[in-house]
Amino acid sequence: MATVDALKKALTDTLETKGVMGELKARVRTEVFRALDDPTATKPKLSNENLLINDLIREYLIFNDYKYTDSVLVAETGQPEVQLHRDFLCQELNVADTESSAKVPLLYSLLDSFMHQQSAKAGTVKTSSTTKKESSSLGHHGLLMDDRGEK
Repeated sequence: MATVDALKKALTDTLETKGVMGELKARVRTEVFRALDDPTATKPKLSNENLLINDLIREYLIFNDYKYTDSVLVAETGQPEVQLHRDFLCQELNVADTESSAKVPLLYSLLDSFMHQQSAKAGTVKTSSTTKKESSSLGHHGLLMDDRGEK
């Protein structure tokens, strides 16, 4: 019996190390949700605001490779499978898409804009233990930068 337990432990450790365990758990949750979801049940009609919000969330989920979470969101909310076009979202949200912002989900741009407005109103940004003048937006914090730290 000890060898079976050791094998289970080794297998679990290997799957976790390779990052497969989280993906398997997410996949199982998605399939369980789909199995329990009643396909004949009608979803409530989504408001325009909910459609926009859900699509912003979907863009974020897909960008971060949370494909199973995205599939659960679509199934649970009744959101159309086909995403809204980014240009349409920008127009509806009155957001200007730039070359650097086009590389990340719109939620990052919205957060950047909100934080920039708030810091401009306050004139300063609090950090962990100091206060400093805000000189730029989230680009400094890494959200609108790519993996190399470039905008």
